[in-house]
Amino acid sequence: MRKAFTALAVAAAVVASGGLADAKTFKWGFQTDTSSLDPHAHNVTFTLGFLGNVYEGLVRRDADLQFEPGLAVKWENVEPTRWRFHLRQGVKFHNGNDFNADDVIFSFERTNNEDANLRGRVVGITEVVKVDDYTVDFITEKPNPIIYYEWDTWFMMDKEWSEANGATTPTNLSKGVESFAAHNANGTGAFMIKERQTDVKTVLVPNPNWWDTPQHNLTEVIMTPIGQDATRVAALLSGEVDMVYPVPVQDIDRVNSNSGTSVMVGPELRTIFLYMDLFRDELLYSNVKGKNPFKDLKVRQAMYHAIDIEAIKKKIMRGLSDPSAIMISPKLFDKSEGFTRLEYNRDKAKALLAEAGYPDGFETRMDCPNDRYVNDEQICQAIVSMLAKVGIKSTLVAEPKAKYFARIAPKGGSDYAFGLLGWTPGSFDSWNVIWNLLATPTPDMGRGLYNYSGYSNARVDELAELIGVETDKAKRDALIEEAFKITTSDVATIPLHQQALAWGKSDKVELKQRADNQFRFYYVNVK
Repeated sequence: MRKAFTALAVAAAVVASGGLADAKTFKWGFQTDTSSLDPHAHNVTFTLGFLGNVYEGLVRRDADLQFEPGLAVKWENVEPTRWRFHLRQGVKFHNGNDFNADDVIFSFERTNNEDANLRGRVVGITEVVKVDDYTVDFITEKPNPIIYYEWDTWFMMDKEWSEANGATTPTNLSKGVESFAAHNANGTGAFMIKERQTDVKTVLVPNPNWWDTPQHNLTEVIMTPIGQDATRVAALLSGEVDMVYPVPVQDIDRVNSNSGTSVMVGPELRTIFLYMDLFRDELLYSNVKGKNPFKDLKVRQAMYHAIDIEAIKKKIMRGLSDPSAIMISPKLFDKSEGFTRLEYNRDKAKALLAEAGYPDGFETRMDCPNDRYVNDEQICQAIVSMLAKVGIKSTLVAEPKAKYFARIAPKGGSDYAFGLLGWTPGSFDSWNVIWNLLATPTPDMGRGLYNYSGYSNARVDELAELIGVETDKAKRDALIEEAFKITTSDVATIPLHQQALAWGKSDKVELKQRADNQFRFYYVNVK
């Protein structure tokens, strides 16, 4: 069956591109592999972006991040707490099964599982009702004006295939539990998995039965994880691959000056920030016993004042970052100009530590991924150095993202004192940030699932609920502003910057760069 699928896919791609001479293999490299093929396993941009070529949501976003119909042709808010989605007819999964309302209901139930990493996509939905085979109603506890804003990465799975293969429960990376869907895929998307060698390569071919019209001329896509920055850049310069990302900021000029290659640079919506353990009574990996220094606001303020964000921008990011005062890109919140960062001031940091009872500072540990964000380990090294100069002496533990995320996740033991993370709100809306990163962790509600600080404020929780149902923009913005004022005053987290995108490519390749750093193959053409 696999051979038959492949033959059909190649034939279809040839027809779509106008002949074999115009159809191409596209080779590209990323810094890591996708963590899983299970579309409900990991709420990480690269994994969701990669799987968005194989699976699809009810809605999708175009290259400019505007909504357009996906597996639903239209949707409407028929009642304050009822959204109706009209499904696209004639869509088939890669194995030939029809897509219909039963698959939507199954995907909801699978994602609503307590172990699903994407459970936040369906929070507040009490029931999904099958109106007919191609019409589905979502019933919500309260009015929800942005119910579908993250559904471009809430992917639909085939109920029959999942049940037949024991894949009804999502993969849980932090528990080390994998379903059949972790290593096998059956979506409705533009590309199908032909070959999968974890951490080696993944080969995809066009879906011959895709419901949409291909804009690409590809017959094959080969994705190769290339962890080392120098190796990844060298592969592009030598022509071994056609495209790589991210390109380290220090290598951009080198790629641009090389004949036949260039770098696409653009803004990204991701905010890089620090989280701190605010929930344990005794801080892990510290010489302070019987208490947790991070629970003291003055200590958190001292850390903030100790960080020279402009030096990080200039020396590490080579100017390709925008220092941030709040946990969302200013492009996504109209009132962001009202917020400013705490100033870089070592003397003030030392004074605050002394007031908190730590005149000589204290010891702790910083955790950091070394293959997830732009120059992540270098940023962490710089922060460790800056904190040491005010007395906070940190041992840096930098490790690959797969190990890092599994360990810091609540169900992985929350094994950390403080560390570095990045977040792009899937809805491009402040509620996503407040609900996921700043509201009190309440797993049974799907709230605060990525609030690794364990920060808790009753008013912020109340505001998160109010923002989620408010339809008046002015009132909603005022509520968002209040939430950010509280959390910035409390130093619930320490925002650092929004990083920039840097994709290196051969001049033979035409593609579209999205500001959410998700890469869609169906926009790629190779000359």
